[in-house]
Amino acid sequence: MRIERNAVAVITGGASGIGLGLAEAMAARGVRLVLSDIRDDALAPAADGLRAAGAEVVTVTADVCDPAAVDRLARVTLESYGRVDLVCNNAGLVSPGAPLWEQELRTWERMIAVKLLGVVHGVRAFAPLLVKQGTGHILNTASSGGLAPLPGRTPYTTTMHAVVGLTETLDAELKQAAEGLGATVLCPGLVDTPLGRNSAALGAIELPPGASMRSVAARAGGILTPREVAESAIAAVEAGRVHVAPGHGVLDRARARVDALLSDLEP
Repeated sequence: MRIERNAVAVITGGASGIGLGLAEAMAARGVRLVLSDIRDDALAPAADGLRAAGAEVVTVTADVCDPAAVDRLARVTLESYGRVDLVCNNAGLVSPGAPLWEQELRTWERMIAVKLLGVVHGVRAFAPLLVKQGTGHILNTASSGGLAPLPGRTPYTTTMHAVVGLTETLDAELKQAAEGLGATVLCPGLVDTPLGRNSAALGAIELPPGASMRSVAARAGGILTPREVAESAIAAVEAGRVHVAPGHGVLDRARARVDALLSDLEP
């Protein structure tokens, strides 16, 4: 799918991080935006910055855990622009660092509600509109944690793997409905975003004083900007690729997982 001027893109979790990077990259292409986030105080300044750069932006405060709120997001999109071309199910959280058996049930419930069911709600609300048009694309944000094990973050990794499998199956279903439809899953490595800080603010984790993704990335050997991730995602959507996984070491970890899987399955 070509992302062209005056196309319409919806982005959840759009007030910061990868979501805002996607908004900036698409605004630079003349795409009209519907920017959504649970954090109203962050949504307004993000939209103001995009408008100052010349973008056309509608904002909708919405909690992706609430299907009614996501249905409203779809209604506002149609009322504002009359169509939708790209749906970015991007809202997310991280889980605390602990072995699976020490993770609280509330953590599992929160991660499934936001990162898995949030995507489900987005697909249920928007896919029928795309099918009716016969054109459009869905971009689901997962993580490199959806391509390989990430010990100590099992609730996060589990939902990321689920989003990968969901998107692979969704792509096949959309293509059965119309040739002009498709889905892509974004699985980046370390990205310089406030995801940890935002997760802490929403009560999902406790962030140690002085902790930052940048310090973690420095030890791990590299970090991407949200705009770099966004450009990779857009390129994948336009190329019709189902998977895109920018970031240092992501390909190696994914290959190691697939090799181990195939080795286990060999007779």
